[in-house]
Amino acid sequence: MVDTPFLNGIKTGLFLQLAIGPVFFYLVSIAVESSLFNSLMAVLAVTVVDYLYIGLSIIGIGTLLHNKKTKQRFGILGSLVLVVFGLVIFSSGLDHSTSQVPVNTAPWTAFNSFLGAFILTLSSPLTIVFWSSIFSAKALEHDYRKRELTIFGIGAGTATFLFLGSAMSLVVILQSTIPGWLVESMNCLVGLILISYGITRTVRAVRTG
Repeated sequence: MVDTPFLNGIKTGLFLQLAIGPVFFYLVSIAVESSLFNSLMAVLAVTVVDYLYIGLSIIGIGTLLHNKKTKQRFGILGSLVLVVFGLVIFSSGLDHSTSQVPVNTAPWTAFNSFLGAFILTLSSPLTIVFWSSIFSAKALEHDYRKRELTIFGIGAGTATFLFLGSAMSLVVILQSTIPGWLVESMNCLVGLILISYGITRTVRAVRTG
């Protein structure tokens, strides 16, 4: 099979998805408490932001974030967003009333699932720098021009939806076997992961300032 830029983008994107981060755990918290549709809306939001950052990287805007001060400010702002989301999810895990109601009656809607995932993913604009580095490497490795890089980027973004969509579908399928106390525990765990990740990123951004 010919290794086209699109297929190469999918393979690269799927490999990168193995580096599970805070967004993944946030999506899991939606999937264990809500419907498949709401979960896929959240996955769609992550994919949209990935495409946004991929597009900006191809245009070359990512080079602006190589400025030390700009990078530090975006890093701190995005980290604070992570901490806020973490606190909200952690507090929901401490709400014992959720264990008394069916999982699929949790207050997730298609809108707030999409919006929450969108804002959380958007809180890491330094992803542009990451994608810019990937595109630079691929351009050198395969002698890609802007057209090939664009196709590669479309494939990489597609991988985001394929991986996260499949993972969240599996979580929703297993949803009925998940007891309420485990949902609470998972929310607390997800909240702590987001908080710790946000604090770590804030400290790192301040130190490199």
